[in-house]
Amino acid sequence: MTERFGGYQNEIYLQGLGGTFPPCSTDATKLEKSAKEILEPGPFWYVAGSAGSGATARANREAFDRWRLVPRMLTGSTERDLSTTVLGTPVPVPVLLAPVGVQSIVHEGAEPAAARAAASVGLPYIMSTASSTSIEDVARASGEGPRWFQLYWPTDNDVCASILARAKAAGFTTLVVTLDTWTLAWRPNDLDHAYLPFIKGEGLGVPLSDPVFRGLLEKTPEEDAPTAILRWISMITGTDSTWDRLPFLREHWDGPIVLKGIQHPDDARRAVEAGMDGIVVSNHGGRQVDGAAGSLDLLPEVVAAVGDRIEVLFDSGIRTGADIAKALALGAKAVLVGRPWVYGLAHAGEEGVRHVLRSLLADLDLTMGLSGHRTLADLTPASLTRP
Repeated sequence: MTERFGGYQNEIYLQGLGGTFPPCSTDATKLEKSAKEILEPGPFWYVAGSAGSGATARANREAFDRWRLVPRMLTGSTERDLSTTVLGTPVPVPVLLAPVGVQSIVHEGAEPAAARAAASVGLPYIMSTASSTSIEDVARASGEGPRWFQLYWPTDNDVCASILARAKAAGFTTLVVTLDTWTLAWRPNDLDHAYLPFIKGEGLGVPLSDPVFRGLLEKTPEEDAPTAILRWISMITGTDSTWDRLPFLREHWDGPIVLKGIQHPDDARRAVEAGMDGIVVSNHGGRQVDGAAGSLDLLPEVVAAVGDRIEVLFDSGIRTGADIAKALALGAKAVLVGRPWVYGLAHAGEEGVRHVLRSLLADLDLTMGLSGHRTLADLTPASLTRP
């Protein structure tokens, strides 16, 4: 297992001898700036923007800075094994691609390009309900790669059941239900540009290819796109679900179910009581509630409340290998990464996504070894300090 991921740096140096350089920076904290130079303002801010003043997005990064790794020496960390199983899915490293919708606005390759890149490095790809392409298209692109499906919960039960059945038939193994985006937050950057891709027909690959949804329309989406778009938008926005709706999901999904957007320990306990298999501690990357706590600040309390009964995943703010190590040390079973690989997609399509993922995994691998950690089990709160 030596240098399995960290060896990517040697590959980059050797390719540089022949004049070949990475398609974008190996530093994920720089990708937002370079993506801004590539993308039009509307698409860029749709990806990069946050709710309100952006305070929550800043809090996510500040939370990581408050924790510091404490390297240990002479631990024999030459050989490292970062593999594990997350909700029944074997993974070479506990990193998943967070669900991100409307990828067509950043690159023509869209979701299939990202799914292929994820499969090529063995990471689970979480497909968004707001995908630019159909469930079946993403599944074909993913091939033998592990894939999960993220649900924006339609108010129409028949449409919801149809979408879930399609995802299951297409080989998606785990259902990730996003709870915190039942309506859009106040997002000034999008509002200033009057930019919402859905009303332009972007990000509707799932509903427009769904037979049950299409059956509700008097005219096909091809004949009357505006009516189809508005019908779908009204079906997935404006209505907050309740805990008593969860049995419906269990009835229509026989694999693991994960609730994404959990931050309060009491909500985590309710997820356990409802028979859920996992939760994602997430504030949607700061995109939904302005002035909220950084996700990493809330992770330890949630893990203490339910970590022995349910798998706790983490999302929001991951940019470096050290970030991943910190989240795992604080009890996360795995982490979800979003914006960095989307910026990679903007730079170079599938190649850009693969490069960003390999860079992040190399960073994690080397950070683990150089801080004296050979396995994931070695990462504990004792690996960190909070000056």
